[in-house]
Amino acid sequence: MTQVRTRFAPSPTGQVHIGNIRAAIYNWLFARHEGGQFLLRIEDTDRERSTPAAVQAVLDAMAWLGLNYDETPVYQSTQTATHLAAAEQLLKAGHAYKEDKGGTGKGECIIFRMPGTDMGFHDEIKGDLAKKAADMKDFVIVRSDGTPVFHLANVVDDLHMNVTHIIRGDDHVENTYRHVALFRALGATPPKYAHLPMIVNAQGKPYSKRDGAAYVGDFRAKGYLGEALFNYLALLGWSPGGDRELMGRDEMARLFTFDRVQSSAAQFDLVKLLWMNGEYMRALPREQREAACRAVLQERGLWSEALPADYLGRVLDVMAERIKLFTEIGDAGYFFTEDFPFDEKSVQKRLKKEGALEALAAVRATYAALAEFTAASTEAALRELCTARNCGMGDLVHPVRVSVSGTAVGPSLFHLLEVLGQERTLARMDKALEKFKA
Repeated sequence: MTQVRTRFAPSPTGQVHIGNIRAAIYNWLFARHEGGQFLLRIEDTDRERSTPAAVQAVLDAMAWLGLNYDETPVYQSTQTATHLAAAEQLLKAGHAYKEDKGGTGKGECIIFRMPGTDMGFHDEIKGDLAKKAADMKDFVIVRSDGTPVFHLANVVDDLHMNVTHIIRGDDHVENTYRHVALFRALGATPPKYAHLPMIVNAQGKPYSKRDGAAYVGDFRAKGYLGEALFNYLALLGWSPGGDRELMGRDEMARLFTFDRVQSSAAQFDLVKLLWMNGEYMRALPREQREAACRAVLQERGLWSEALPADYLGRVLDVMAERIKLFTEIGDAGYFFTEDFPFDEKSVQKRLKKEGALEALAAVRATYAALAEFTAASTEAALRELCTARNCGMGDLVHPVRVSVSGTAVGPSLFHLLEVLGQERTLARMDKALEKFKA
């Protein structure tokens, strides 16, 4: 039985789009499921855009996502002699001809001669596909300057790398008819093909940068975990069956089959990805979560080595349900600095409302008298004060929250107060009373 060999063949011209890396993930999953090999080919023939930085972006994205490959990467730019030799083979066999295309006088192209018969192939995802001979025209395989075109280079490299399955986006379906014809003309059996559904936005259009983060590097910079992005992209068009969503790479590889890959477009859902990332974050060892958050705080100038050893852990306990990205800890800077900004809308709505500062002063006096300053004691004291003042909890909670954090949104107020402690809480309330009394 022939060993399965799949490949990821990116053209490195900048950042790595999530649609391309999802194709890599599916190739990796299928190869691992079959006990086969996953290969990498860098299609770097565009010398202007295939810069070392662009190539490195591909390698970095794959390393971050754990897409390990089994052989030394093939660089297409080093295979030109092999491509041109194949073109000569096609010329000699009558499957190609030379032509001064367009009559420019700049030299002759090599044109591949389509067989002139109806064609079809079996797609592992879409089923049997066919096309009429009249709809398939001859096409250039070597330019007049002697450089091979994508179609020829792609097929010849797949042939020499012994690729058995080509898993790529369904924007390549039309190319596949040409490639099948090339394989046959070269005397080879075409690999099996599987074309993945496009990734689209909520409007059903191809997902792009306009819809949010669209490149692997964007997600990494925003604080996503590689494991979470891998998991999410794997499920974007494939289902393992049941309601399983959070899955490790090995489990996905064990369950991966083409019959569970959908043929219709897959809609990208940032909300779902964000949820999944939060789940992966909370599953990390505590030390790892703290280290990643500390790095974000240090980068933003919010971290102080003078903080108690357990302080960050206590903050993360309070913020656990609210932080789904490591970078979001930076949005809770009020835990780490006294020089936090005040959100103007929150101030207008919660502190400049009639009676708000008087209510804040009453809470301040109540909190100053507490012998124990915990989430339970601060909440009980506030409820007692509400009863005495015959007001709603919101009339006291909102001014307190804005005074100690600068914003009207955040985690449980009483757990926030416990983390801040009595001294810092009272000092912040005093500062707010002074700042907004006018």
